[in-house]
Amino acid sequence: MLKKCWLWFGRLLGRLVLVVLVVGLVGGLAGALVDAVKYSGPVSTEEEVPLSEASDTRAIIADAISVVEQHRENTRLLRDAHAKAHGCVKAEVRVREDIDPALRHGVFGEPGRQWDAWMRLSNGNAYPQFDRVRDARGMALKLLDVPGEKLTRNPRHALEQDFVMFNHSAFFVRDVAEYRSNFAAQAEGKRVLAFFPEWDPRSWELRHLIIALKTLSPAPPSPMTTTYHSVAPFTLGPLNIKYRVVPAPENCPHYVLPEQNRDLPNFLRSALYRQLSLDRVPACFTLQVQRQNAEHYMPIEDTSIEWDEAISPFETVADVRVPPQDFDSPEQNLDCDNLAFNPWHALPEHRPIGGINRLRKAVYESVSAYRLERNGAGGR
Repeated sequence: MLKKCWLWFGRLLGRLVLVVLVVGLVGGLAGALVDAVKYSGPVSTEEEVPLSEASDTRAIIADAISVVEQHRENTRLLRDAHAKAHGCVKAEVRVREDIDPALRHGVFGEPGRQWDAWMRLSNGNAYPQFDRVRDARGMALKLLDVPGEKLTRNPRHALEQDFVMFNHSAFFVRDVAEYRSNFAAQAEGKRVLAFFPEWDPRSWELRHLIIALKTLSPAPPSPMTTTYHSVAPFTLGPLNIKYRVVPAPENCPHYVLPEQNRDLPNFLRSALYRQLSLDRVPACFTLQVQRQNAEHYMPIEDTSIEWDEAISPFETVADVRVPPQDFDSPEQNLDCDNLAFNPWHALPEHRPIGGINRLRKAVYESVSAYRLERNGAGGR
Protein backbone atom coordinates (compact mmCIF):
# COMPACT_ATOMS: atom_id res chain seq x y z
CA MET A 1 0.00 0.00 0.00
CA LEU A 2 2.77 2.41 0.97
CA LYS A 3 4.64 1.54 -2.21
CA LYS A 4 1.57 2.35 -4.34
CA CYS A 5 1.17 5.70 -2.54
CA TRP A 6 4.76 6.62 -3.23
CA LEU A 7 4.44 5.62 -6.90
CA TRP A 8 1.23 7.66 -7.22
CA PHE A 9 2.88 10.64 -5.51
CA GLY A 10 5.92 10.33 -7.78
CA ARG A 11 3.76 10.32 -10.91
CA LEU A 12 1.80 13.34 -9.63
CA LEU A 13 4.99 15.21 -8.82
CA GLY A 14 6.42 14.37 -12.23
CA ARG A 15 3.30 15.70 -13.96
CA LEU A 16 3.40 18.88 -11.90
CA VAL A 17 7.05 19.45 -12.82
CA LEU A 18 6.20 18.84 -16.49
CA VAL A 19 3.29 21.31 -16.30
CA VAL A 20 5.53 23.94 -14.67
CA LEU A 21 8.18 23.44 -17.36
CA VAL A 22 5.61 23.72 -20.17
CA VAL A 23 4.02 26.81 -18.61
CA GLY A 24 7.47 28.36 -18.09
CA LEU A 25 8.45 27.61 -21.70
CA VAL A 26 5.20 29.02 -23.08
CA GLY A 27 5.49 32.05 -20.80
CA GLY A 28 9.07 32.62 -21.86
CA LEU A 29 8.19 32.40 -25.54
CA ALA A 30 5.22 34.71 -25.03
CA GLY A 31 7.42 37.18 -23.12
CA ALA A 32 10.05 37.06 -25.87
CA LEU A 33 7.35 37.72 -28.47
CA VAL A 34 5.95 40.64 -26.48
CA ASP A 35 9.44 42.08 -26.03
CA ALA A 36 10.15 41.67 -29.75
CA VAL A 37 7.07 43.74 -30.53
CA LYS A 38 7.47 46.20 -27.64
CA TYR A 39 11.18 46.83 -28.12
CA SER A 40 11.25 47.48 -31.85
CA GLY A 41 12.09 50.63 -33.78
CA PRO A 42 12.00 53.27 -34.93
CA VAL A 43 12.76 55.57 -31.98
CA SER A 44 13.18 59.27 -31.37
CA THR A 45 16.54 61.00 -31.65
CA GLU A 46 15.38 63.68 -29.19
CA GLU A 47 15.01 63.71 -25.40
CA GLU A 48 11.54 63.37 -23.87
CA VAL A 49 11.25 64.69 -20.29
CA PRO A 50 8.37 63.26 -18.17
CA LEU A 51 6.37 65.72 -16.02
CA SER A 52 7.21 63.80 -12.82
CA GLU A 53 10.98 63.85 -13.36
CA ALA A 54 11.72 66.95 -11.24
CA SER A 55 9.90 65.63 -8.16
CA ASP A 56 11.38 62.15 -8.64
CA THR A 57 14.85 63.69 -8.80
CA ARG A 58 14.38 65.63 -5.55
CA ALA A 59 13.29 62.44 -3.76
CA ILE A 60 16.31 60.52 -5.10
CA ILE A 61 18.71 63.24 -3.91
CA ALA A 62 17.22 63.00 -0.40
CA ASP A 63 17.63 59.20 -0.42
CA ALA A 64 21.19 59.47 -1.75
CA ILE A 65 22.22 61.85 1.04
CA SER A 66 20.62 59.46 3.53
CA VAL A 67 22.74 56.61 2.11
CA VAL A 68 25.89 58.76 2.39
CA GLU A 69 25.11 59.42 6.06
CA GLN A 70 24.41 55.74 6.74
CA HIS A 71 27.72 54.63 5.26
CA ARG A 72 30.03 57.18 6.83
CA GLU A 73 33.48 55.88 7.70
CA ASN A 74 34.21 57.26 11.16
CA THR A 75 33.70 61.01 10.59
CA ARG A 76 34.31 60.86 6.82
CA LEU A 77 31.43 60.68 4.32
CA LEU A 78 31.84 58.30 1.39
CA ARG A 79 30.25 58.36 -2.06
CA ASP A 80 26.63 57.19 -2.34
CA ALA A 81 27.84 54.70 -5.00
CA HIS A 82 31.25 53.37 -6.05
CA ALA A 83 32.54 54.24 -2.60
CA LYS A 84 35.52 51.88 -2.69
CA ALA A 85 38.33 52.81 -5.08
CA HIS A 86 41.01 50.33 -6.13
CA GLY A 87 43.10 53.35 -7.01
CA CYS A 88 43.29 56.59 -8.93
CA VAL A 89 45.99 56.32 -11.58
CA LYS A 90 47.43 58.61 -14.23
CA ALA A 91 46.46 57.74 -17.80
CA GLU A 92 47.07 58.97 -21.34
CA VAL A 93 44.26 59.18 -23.90
CA ARG A 94 45.45 59.50 -27.51
CA VAL A 95 42.99 60.16 -30.34
CA ARG A 96 43.36 57.70 -33.21
CA GLU A 97 45.10 59.01 -36.31
CA ASP A 98 42.57 57.18 -38.49
CA ILE A 99 39.45 58.31 -36.59
CA ASP A 100 36.40 58.59 -38.86
CA PRO A 101 35.91 62.27 -39.82
CA ALA A 102 32.26 61.99 -38.74
CA LEU A 103 33.45 61.27 -35.17
CA ARG A 104 35.94 64.16 -34.92
CA HIS A 105 34.14 66.27 -32.34
CA GLY A 106 35.04 67.58 -28.89
CA VAL A 107 38.12 65.96 -27.41
CA PHE A 108 38.29 63.64 -30.44
CA GLY A 109 38.44 66.55 -32.89
CA GLU A 110 42.18 66.40 -33.57
CA PRO A 111 43.68 63.08 -34.74
CA GLY A 112 46.83 62.21 -32.78
CA ARG A 113 46.02 64.59 -29.90
CA GLN A 114 47.01 63.23 -26.48
CA TRP A 115 45.22 64.10 -23.26
CA ASP A 116 46.56 63.51 -19.77
CA ALA A 117 43.91 62.01 -17.50
CA TRP A 118 43.03 60.57 -14.12
CA MET A 119 41.41 57.14 -14.04
CA ARG A 120 39.44 55.98 -10.99
CA LEU A 121 38.69 52.25 -10.70
CA SER A 122 36.10 51.13 -8.17
CA ASN A 123 33.51 48.74 -6.83
CA GLY A 124 29.91 49.84 -7.22
CA ASN A 125 28.50 49.41 -3.72
CA ALA A 126 27.81 52.37 -1.45
CA TYR A 127 29.66 50.59 1.35
CA PRO A 128 33.28 49.35 0.99
CA GLN A 129 33.18 45.56 1.07
CA PHE A 130 35.49 42.65 0.26
CA ASP A 131 36.40 42.53 -3.44
CA ARG A 132 35.32 38.90 -3.73
CA VAL A 133 31.67 39.90 -3.11
CA ARG A 134 29.61 40.11 -6.30
CA ASP A 135 29.40 43.78 -7.24
CA ALA A 136 29.37 46.27 -10.10
CA ARG A 137 32.82 47.55 -11.17
CA GLY A 138 33.38 51.09 -12.35
CA MET A 139 35.82 53.21 -14.33
CA ALA A 140 35.80 57.01 -14.43
CA LEU A 141 38.10 59.00 -16.72
CA LYS A 142 38.89 62.68 -16.21
CA LEU A 143 40.71 64.32 -19.13
CA LEU A 144 42.75 67.34 -17.99
CA ASP A 145 43.51 70.77 -19.44
CA VAL A 146 40.63 70.57 -21.91
CA PRO A 147 39.95 74.07 -23.28
CA GLY A 148 36.50 75.40 -24.14
CA GLU A 149 33.30 76.25 -22.33
CA LYS A 150 31.84 73.36 -20.34
CA LEU A 151 28.28 72.33 -19.52
CA THR A 152 29.02 72.74 -15.80
CA ARG A 153 29.36 76.27 -14.44
CA ASN A 154 31.60 75.16 -11.58
CA PRO A 155 35.01 76.84 -12.17
CA ARG A 156 36.78 73.94 -10.43
CA HIS A 157 35.89 71.73 -13.40
CA ALA A 158 36.37 74.28 -16.17
CA LEU A 159 39.25 72.35 -17.76
CA GLU A 160 37.90 68.80 -17.36
CA GLN A 161 36.12 66.27 -19.56
CA ASP A 162 34.75 63.27 -17.67
CA PHE A 163 33.59 59.85 -18.83
CA VAL A 164 31.78 57.65 -16.26
CA MET A 165 31.28 53.93 -17.00
CA PHE A 166 30.61 50.58 -15.39
CA ASN A 167 30.87 46.90 -16.24
CA HIS A 168 27.58 46.12 -17.95
CA SER A 169 26.09 47.27 -21.23
CA ALA A 170 22.60 47.96 -19.84
CA PHE A 171 21.28 49.53 -16.63
CA PHE A 172 18.83 47.78 -14.30
CA VAL A 173 16.26 50.61 -14.48
CA ARG A 174 14.73 52.23 -17.54
CA ASP A 175 14.12 55.79 -16.33
CA VAL A 176 14.08 58.22 -13.39
CA ALA A 177 10.66 57.14 -12.11
CA GLU A 178 11.76 53.51 -11.83
CA TYR A 179 15.09 54.55 -10.34
CA ARG A 180 13.22 56.44 -7.61
CA SER A 181 11.20 53.41 -6.48
CA ASN A 182 14.16 51.03 -6.89
CA PHE A 183 16.63 53.22 -5.00
CA ALA A 184 14.14 54.01 -2.22
CA ALA A 185 13.56 50.29 -1.62
CA GLN A 186 17.28 49.57 -1.49
CA ALA A 187 17.96 52.57 0.77
CA GLU A 188 15.40 51.15 3.21
CA GLY A 189 16.98 47.69 3.05
CA LYS A 190 13.96 46.22 1.19
CA ARG A 191 15.78 44.84 -1.84
CA VAL A 192 12.96 42.52 -2.89
CA LEU A 193 10.66 45.52 -3.37
CA ALA A 194 13.19 47.08 -5.75
CA PHE A 195 12.01 44.76 -8.54
CA PHE A 196 8.68 43.55 -7.11
CA PRO A 197 7.10 46.79 -5.79
CA GLU A 198 3.52 45.44 -5.68
CA TRP A 199 1.58 42.16 -5.70
CA ASP A 200 0.41 42.97 -9.22
CA PRO A 201 2.65 40.95 -11.60
CA ARG A 202 2.35 43.76 -14.16
CA SER A 203 4.56 45.90 -11.91
CA TRP A 204 7.30 43.26 -11.64
CA GLU A 205 10.60 44.00 -13.38
CA LEU A 206 11.98 40.52 -14.04
CA ARG A 207 14.07 41.62 -17.02
CA HIS A 208 15.64 44.39 -14.95
CA LEU A 209 16.32 41.97 -12.09
CA ILE A 210 18.26 39.77 -14.52
CA ILE A 211 20.28 42.80 -15.66
CA ALA A 212 21.05 43.65 -12.02
CA LEU A 213 22.19 40.09 -11.31
CA LYS A 214 24.46 40.15 -14.38
CA THR A 215 25.89 43.50 -13.30
CA LEU A 216 26.69 42.17 -9.82
CA SER A 217 29.40 39.97 -11.22
CA PRO A 218 32.24 38.04 -9.57
CA ALA A 219 35.41 40.08 -9.25
CA PRO A 220 37.69 40.07 -12.31
CA PRO A 221 41.37 39.12 -11.93
CA SER A 222 42.22 42.83 -12.18
CA PRO A 223 40.40 46.11 -12.84
CA MET A 224 42.50 46.23 -16.03
CA THR A 225 40.76 43.17 -17.53
CA THR A 226 37.20 44.51 -17.52
CA THR A 227 35.14 46.21 -20.24
CA TYR A 228 33.33 49.35 -19.05
CA HIS A 229 30.20 50.92 -20.62
CA SER A 230 28.60 54.35 -20.43
CA VAL A 231 25.12 52.68 -20.42
CA ALA A 232 23.41 56.04 -20.95
CA PRO A 233 23.71 57.91 -24.28
CA PHE A 234 25.56 61.12 -25.15
CA THR A 235 25.92 63.41 -28.09
CA LEU A 236 29.09 63.43 -30.14
CA GLY A 237 28.64 66.57 -32.18
CA PRO A 238 25.45 65.95 -34.19
CA LEU A 239 25.39 62.21 -33.36
CA ASN A 240 23.83 60.28 -30.48
CA ILE A 241 26.25 57.65 -29.17
CA LYS A 242 27.25 55.40 -26.29
CA TYR A 243 30.80 54.84 -25.03
CA ARG A 244 32.74 51.84 -23.87
CA VAL A 245 36.34 51.17 -22.82
CA VAL A 246 37.77 47.77 -23.77
CA PRO A 247 41.03 46.16 -22.57
CA ALA A 248 43.61 46.10 -25.37
CA PRO A 249 46.55 44.04 -24.03
CA GLU A 250 47.82 43.67 -27.60
CA ASN A 251 48.81 47.37 -27.49
CA CYS A 252 51.05 46.87 -24.44
CA PRO A 253 53.98 44.59 -23.58
CA HIS A 254 52.87 41.03 -22.88
CA TYR A 255 52.02 40.59 -19.21
CA VAL A 256 50.60 37.76 -17.13
CA LEU A 257 49.35 38.85 -13.72
CA PRO A 258 50.41 36.45 -10.96
CA GLU A 259 47.54 34.68 -9.19
CA GLN A 260 46.03 36.91 -6.50
CA ASN A 261 44.77 35.81 -3.10
CA ARG A 262 41.04 36.45 -3.57
CA ASP A 263 40.40 36.09 0.16
CA LEU A 264 42.18 39.40 0.79
CA PRO A 265 39.66 42.25 1.14
CA ASN A 266 41.47 44.51 -1.35
CA PHE A 267 42.97 42.06 -3.83
CA LEU A 268 41.89 44.19 -6.82
CA ARG A 269 44.00 47.06 -5.52
CA SER A 270 46.81 44.56 -4.97
CA ALA A 271 46.51 43.40 -8.60
CA LEU A 272 46.70 47.00 -9.79
CA TYR A 273 49.68 47.68 -7.54
CA ARG A 274 51.46 44.51 -8.68
CA GLN A 275 51.22 45.40 -12.38
CA LEU A 276 51.84 49.15 -12.29
CA SER A 277 54.07 49.66 -9.25
CA LEU A 278 56.00 46.43 -8.71
CA ASP A 279 56.28 44.85 -12.17
CA ARG A 280 56.23 48.30 -13.86
CA VAL A 281 54.13 47.10 -16.82
CA PRO A 282 51.62 49.48 -18.47
CA ALA A 283 47.98 48.62 -19.16
CA CYS A 284 46.16 49.45 -22.39
CA PHE A 285 42.54 50.01 -23.42
CA THR A 286 40.66 51.37 -26.43
CA LEU A 287 37.91 54.00 -26.10
CA GLN A 288 35.05 53.29 -28.49
CA VAL A 289 31.71 54.80 -29.53
CA GLN A 290 28.49 53.25 -30.83
CA ARG A 291 26.20 55.38 -32.97
CA GLN A 292 22.43 55.40 -32.50
CA ASN A 293 20.50 54.03 -35.47
CA ALA A 294 17.04 55.46 -34.86
CA GLU A 295 15.46 53.14 -37.43
CA HIS A 296 16.00 50.36 -34.89
CA TYR A 297 15.15 50.16 -31.18
CA MET A 298 18.03 52.16 -29.73
CA PRO A 299 16.16 54.47 -27.34
CA ILE A 300 17.56 57.50 -25.57
CA GLU A 301 15.23 57.43 -22.56
CA ASP A 302 15.46 53.71 -21.65
CA THR A 303 18.88 52.71 -20.30
CA SER A 304 17.79 49.10 -19.72
CA ILE A 305 17.99 48.50 -23.48
CA GLU A 306 21.31 47.46 -24.97
CA TRP A 307 21.90 48.91 -28.43
CA ASP A 308 22.43 46.08 -30.89
CA GLU A 309 26.07 45.79 -31.96
CA ALA A 310 25.07 43.78 -35.02
CA ILE A 311 23.22 46.86 -36.28
CA SER A 312 25.61 49.50 -34.97
CA PRO A 313 29.11 48.19 -34.17
CA PHE A 314 31.46 50.04 -31.85
CA GLU A 315 34.17 52.17 -33.47
CA THR A 316 37.51 52.95 -31.83
CA VAL A 317 38.20 56.67 -31.40
CA ALA A 318 41.15 56.71 -28.96
CA ASP A 319 43.74 54.57 -27.21
CA VAL A 320 44.08 54.67 -23.43
CA ARG A 321 47.41 53.84 -21.80
CA VAL A 322 48.03 53.56 -18.05
CA PRO A 323 51.80 53.86 -17.56
CA PRO A 324 53.78 52.24 -14.73
CA GLN A 325 53.51 54.39 -11.62
CA ASP A 326 53.38 54.59 -7.85
CA PHE A 327 49.82 55.43 -6.86
CA ASP A 328 49.08 53.80 -3.51
CA SER A 329 50.11 56.55 -1.09
CA PRO A 330 47.94 58.08 1.65
CA GLU A 331 48.15 61.49 -0.03
CA GLN A 332 47.09 60.22 -3.46
CA ASN A 333 44.33 58.06 -1.99
CA LEU A 334 42.91 61.10 -0.20
CA ASP A 335 43.14 63.15 -3.40
CA CYS A 336 41.38 60.30 -5.19
CA ASP A 337 38.54 60.34 -2.67
CA ASN A 338 38.15 64.08 -3.13
CA LEU A 339 37.97 63.94 -6.94
CA ALA A 340 34.46 64.52 -8.30
CA PHE A 341 33.55 62.68 -11.51
CA ASN A 342 30.44 63.74 -13.39
CA PRO A 343 29.50 63.18 -17.05
CA TRP A 344 28.31 66.82 -17.05
CA HIS A 345 31.91 67.96 -16.61
CA ALA A 346 31.92 68.08 -20.39
CA LEU A 347 32.15 70.05 -23.58
CA PRO A 348 28.80 70.71 -25.30
CA GLU A 349 29.90 68.28 -28.04
CA HIS A 350 29.77 65.49 -25.42
CA ARG A 351 26.44 66.46 -23.85
CA PRO A 352 24.84 63.69 -21.72
CA ILE A 353 21.27 62.94 -22.85
CA GLY A 354 18.36 60.90 -21.51
CA GLY A 355 16.64 60.73 -18.15
CA ILE A 356 19.34 58.84 -16.25
CA ASN A 357 21.94 61.37 -17.38
CA ARG A 358 19.69 64.29 -16.40
CA LEU A 359 19.32 62.60 -13.01
CA ARG A 360 23.08 62.18 -12.73
CA LYS A 361 23.60 65.91 -13.14
CA ALA A 362 21.36 66.79 -10.21
CA VAL A 363 22.36 63.91 -7.93
CA TYR A 364 26.11 63.97 -8.58
CA GLU A 365 26.33 67.72 -8.05
CA SER A 366 24.18 67.72 -4.89
CA VAL A 367 25.74 64.68 -3.23
CA SER A 368 29.30 65.62 -4.20
CA ALA A 369 28.90 69.15 -2.82
CA TYR A 370 27.33 67.80 0.40
CA ARG A 371 29.96 65.11 0.91
CA LEU A 372 33.01 67.24 0.11
CA GLU A 373 31.82 70.13 2.24
CA ARG A 374 31.27 67.79 5.20
CA ASN A 375 34.73 66.29 4.60
CA GLY A 376 36.34 69.73 4.47
CA ALA A 377 37.57 69.25 0.92
CA GLY A 378 35.96 72.39 -0.48
CA GLY A 379 34.25 70.68 -3.45
CA ARG A 380 37.10 69.62 -5.72
